[in-house]
Amino acid sequence: MRLLTVCLVLLFSSLTFAAPSIIPKPPVLAASSYILIDANSGEVLVEHNADEVLPPASLTKMMTTFVVYEELGYGNIKEDDLTRISVKAWKSEGSRMFIREGTYVPVIDLLKGVIIQSGNDASIALAEYVSGTEEAFVDIMNQYAVSLGMSNTTFKNATGLPAKGHASTARDLSLLANRIISDHGKYYPLYKQKKFKYNNIEQSNRNLLLFWDPRVDGLKTGHTEEAGFCLVSSATEDGMRLISVVMGAKSERARARESQKLLTYGFRYYESHKLYDAQETLQTHRVWMGEKDELELGVKDGAYITIPRGQKGNLDVQYSIDDVIKAPIIKGMEYGHMTVSLGDDVLMDKPLIALNDIEEAGFFSRIVDYIKLFFYSLFS
Repeated sequence: MRLLTVCLVLLFSSLTFAAPSIIPKPPVLAASSYILIDANSGEVLVEHNADEVLPPASLTKMMTTFVVYEELGYGNIKEDDLTRISVKAWKSEGSRMFIREGTYVPVIDLLKGVIIQSGNDASIALAEYVSGTEEAFVDIMNQYAVSLGMSNTTFKNATGLPAKGHASTARDLSLLANRIISDHGKYYPLYKQKKFKYNNIEQSNRNLLLFWDPRVDGLKTGHTEEAGFCLVSSATEDGMRLISVVMGAKSERARARESQKLLTYGFRYYESHKLYDAQETLQTHRVWMGEKDELELGVKDGAYITIPRGQKGNLDVQYSIDDVIKAPIIKGMEYGHMTVSLGDDVLMDKPLIALNDIEEAGFFSRIVDYIKLFFYSLFS
């Protein structure tokens, strides 16, 4: 009996039981529209009226800067290029960087004026430098919106000043924010800069969360009477990055407070995991009639997943691979699927692709494989 007791203790001590996933309802915010996503997986954790078309105010400037980043990346413009300030830019309404007509300002300073000071004058100056006119620049903004999947967004200007038909959604803006972070990491640190001084005038970043929460490192505020107070924010904790969009809050402090509720909820109850790298070999499989006998299989893109906190040990990964695979094989062709489940819920279903080319074998080798495959198929 004593030996049996010891064995049972050892058995149960070696087993781990994941706690059940208990997640409260997400917070209800005092805002017209909002969304919270995991930046890595793209998973939507919270949403409310996320596809409601609303005026984005100065959140527009995220696309203004995105276009400029693209131009910098292509080498069409440079950070130290001097931009001549037009009368139109100088006379722009609303928030300003306080640039003067006829002066020359470096592109990088104008970017800081747009991001930190939310300068409408800086936005117009950049638009005119890149495309000649603000109108031409807006056309580029809308083309990028389409390419990024921002299906409910239409821009009418580069500033976010009220204009008929100038609109976006919380979901679309979360997509844009994610692409800024992932595609233009070189310039993303500008969004957490708290102050910027130009023309002897120092202004603070309007994103109060930069001063309240050390996890937050961006992105952009917006406000007009029509739009209310808006904020796109992003924060990191334990390797997880969240992006929240809040539109139509009642005040500057309210938009920050409501955004912080979303971020706190996401970090408290969810966690993000990188399952696999892009092009990582996940499975190998027999190849018939090929110069090589073995095919490496993986997924095209890195696989990230967002799950309730503490549930990683309950994930179930299954592979479904074509039974018979014949050469020739071209890299990127699909030969099965990988599924990831948590309980009865399928969280991910990705195609398994060939990670290498395999040429067809010579005539006699193919004959041998035909014979082998005949018997393999017969007995299997």
